[in-house]
Formats: sequence, C-alpha cells, structure tokens
Amino acid sequence: MTIVTRNIITPGIVPASVLLAEPRPDWLTRWGRFGVTLGFDKLQPELVAQTKLVLLDCIGAMASGMQEPELLKLAGRLAKRGRGDVAAVGAGISLRGDDAAFINGTAGTALELDEGNSFARGHPGIHVLPAALSTALAGGKSGRDFMTAFILGYEVGARAGAACRLRPTVHPHGTWGTIGAAFATALLDGADEEALIETVNVSATLSVGASLRAMLEGATVRNSFCGFSNRNGMMAWDMVASGFKGEIDSVCTVYSGILAEGFKPEMMADELGSRYEIQRNYFKRHAACRFTHGSLDVVRSLITAHGRIGPEDIASIEVETYTYAAQLDSLEPSNMLAAKFSLPFAVATTIINGEASVPAFRQASVDNETIRALARKVSVREKLEYTAMLPDKRPAHLTIRLADGRVLAAETMTNRGDAVDPYTPDEVRAKFFELAVPVWGKAHADRILNAIETIETAPDLKGLNNLLAQPAIKEA
Repeated sequence: MTIVTRNIITPGIVPASVLLAEPRPDWLTRWGRFGVTLGFDKLQPELVAQTKLVLLDCIGAMASGMQEPELLKLAGRLAKRGRGDVAAVGAGISLRGDDAAFINGTAGTALELDEGNSFARGHPGIHVLPAALSTALAGGKSGRDFMTAFILGYEVGARAGAACRLRPTVHPHGTWGTIGAAFATALLDGADEEALIETVNVSATLSVGASLRAMLEGATVRNSFCGFSNRNGMMAWDMVASGFKGEIDSVCTVYSGILAEGFKPEMMADELGSRYEIQRNYFKRHAACRFTHGSLDVVRSLITAHGRIGPEDIASIEVETYTYAAQLDSLEPSNMLAAKFSLPFAVATTIINGEASVPAFRQASVDNETIRALARKVSVREKLEYTAMLPDKRPAHLTIRLADGRVLAAETMTNRGDAVDPYTPDEVRAKFFELAVPVWGKAHADRILNAIETIETAPDLKGLNNLLAQPAIKEA
C-alpha cells in the first residue's frame, strides 16, 4: 500500500503529486468513442426532424440579429482584413471561416430569440452552428456529416452545462458551449477518438469568463460571448491538430472550481446515445430573456381572458417566480439589451404592445414614459417553492390589481415552447419566416427552408451557404 503524505498545509492547495495521479475520467473515453462511431444512419427520424427545426431557428435569429447597426458595421470591419467563403448570415458579406463563426454567433444572440435548453441553462445551438457551418463548408462535408456533427456538438455542450453549476456571477454564454463548438469542428475535420478527447480538454480551458452583470447593465459586449465560443472552439481543434495538449480532465478543473462550483461527471454519459438533449430544447417567441417567459405567458393569457388592460387602469402588478427570474428586477433599463433582462419592463411592454416582440424592446419603447411608468408599478419576488421546481418547471404567478379594486391573477408552471409544452413544428417555421422574410423576402426564405428540410441529401453545404450569403433586400 502506498501512503500519501500531504506536504501542503494551506487549505485549497493540492500537491502536484496528487493532481497528476488522477486518471482520465471514463466519460471522456466514452465520448471519444461515441463521437467516431455515431453515423447519420443511426439517427432516429424524430431526432433529425427536431435538429432541422433547431437549425432553422438559429438561422432566423442570426439573419435578423445581423441587421442591428453594430453587427453590420462589425461585418464590414472584419471584411477589410480579408474576405472568405463563409456567409455572414444576412450581411451580404462572406468572410474567413473563423470571422464568420464569430459574427454569426454574435448576431444569433443579439435579439434574444435563439433556441435554448432548460437543463443546460443556456443556448447550445448558437454555440455550435456557426463553427460547424464554417468547418463543414471548408472541408466539403455532406449535409449528413454536418447534421451528425452538429447534433454531437450540441449534445456534449448541453450535457456539460447540465452537469455543472455556474457561479452566480457567470453568464452561460461563451462558457460550456465552447466544448460543443470544438467537438463538432474536430469531428468534421476528421479527428479520431483520442483527438476528440484532447479537443474537449483543450476547449474547456478556452471558455470565456463571461460576466452575468453585462446582460443586466445592457452591456452589448455580452452578445459577443457566443461568437467567441464558436471562434475559440475552432481554435481548440486547430491547436490539437497541431500537437497542443490539454489537461487530463480540464472540464472538471474549469467547471468545478473556476467558472462553476460542482461538476457531476456521471451526467456526461448518462443514457448516452438513447437520450438527446436537442430533443429536450425550447424555442422562444418572446424577444426577451427566457427567465421572463413564464410571466409573459401569464400576461398574454390574462389579455386573452379579459381583453386589453389599459396601463392607466393598473394600480400594481406583483410577480412571484423562481430565483433566476426574480433577479431580473431592474426598473430602469437603459437600452434594448437591458430591457430584455428586466422583468418589470418586459411585463409592462407586453401589456402595452400586446406582445413581447422585437419592436417592443427597441429604444423607442425603452424611452416610452408610459411603458416605464407601468414598469415602476411591477414588483418581483422569489418564491422558494418555485425555485425548488427547477429545472423541470419554470413557474410564475402574476397578480394585477386594478384601480377599480378588481384583481386579475393567473399562474403557469412552465414556459410555452419548453419540451413539456412545445411549440408545433409549424409554429417554429412561422417564427423563422417572421425573422427571415423582412431580411430576404418570402421567396428566398422559402428556399432556405427547403435547403434545411432536405439537408441530408446535400453533397456539400455550398448551396445552403450561397443562400445565407444573399444580401438583405432592405434594412430589417
């Protein structure tokens, strides 16, 4: 028996002899094998159909988000240092693969409309798609290969998000999604089992230390976090393919002590190959932080039941919800991004505009004194029983007290669009058209839809990329 003596007295410092004796975790070995053995033919039709909806949703979010002034200016600046072959979706510009992955990931988050996963507590799709698209296009990969790699990248990233508990100060954008982007990139470029494992370990250390406060302040640098995740994921594979090495278990290092507190490795391989996180995702129809959606669903239900509720008739609004939603209690958002992360503002603008649409959060609405005055009547507090229901449920209870003494109240346990209360495929397609038609027109949006619906028959992604490279018909 080997007796290990500790030569360190200071708490929290582990001797190198102990750290370096740790073996590679079993889940990493299983993921390396899973990555090289899963082929498109093994994917169930329901999984393929869901993946196509996710791709379509991400494309709509990227195209519409790209019309924001800062994104179009950034695309132009990136083009000055070198054009390429990959579409900056909706900008009418083709860029180098890494630049395209960066700006497409950034554009996809700009409007808070990209899909996500409640169990991962983030947005796996937009972390993976831009990098996978750039890599598949460069390598001449087929639609089948692209789909398989995207599903695997989504899966490993989402599982990493679900297996850790990010620190309360860390934004999930740009963190564990880097692992998904890297995995999809490596797989599309021919990585073998060992190289996939190495890529996971290198990519985890390239995660962005993203600040949660940025979204609350309306610091739009926050929109770039997913862009950096895509770019860093691609770089992780370039490094591994060039001979760089990672730690034995950097996922645990980063996500149990640096960016997160506590990592559950058993979740990384639980039901691997039989349960896919992309089939437990959610789609968004409200253009605001997902944590506001339960409350906004209740607002819409009250409007449906009682008709328009005039802001002048409202004395107060009380919101009870779970902890992450209750954190969004800012009453004075300064810009569109901050407004999307203000539950009082989101409730107020939905009541006045009838829906939480993109225009409902633009600067004209943020500066609208009627909306701001109503937002100041909204109080938000956490209900511990609701927090205990996470992540399976996302409860919210609203009480609207009217000036004439009447009380309107309703409750929901879930968000519309969650896996337990999903939007239909037609509703997801309708959302795509709402975002894509103002950019490209109906005929071109139809062509993109058809390309996604038949992507498994595509010998490569040149056709899809050419469609995504089409300039906008007008300012969206």
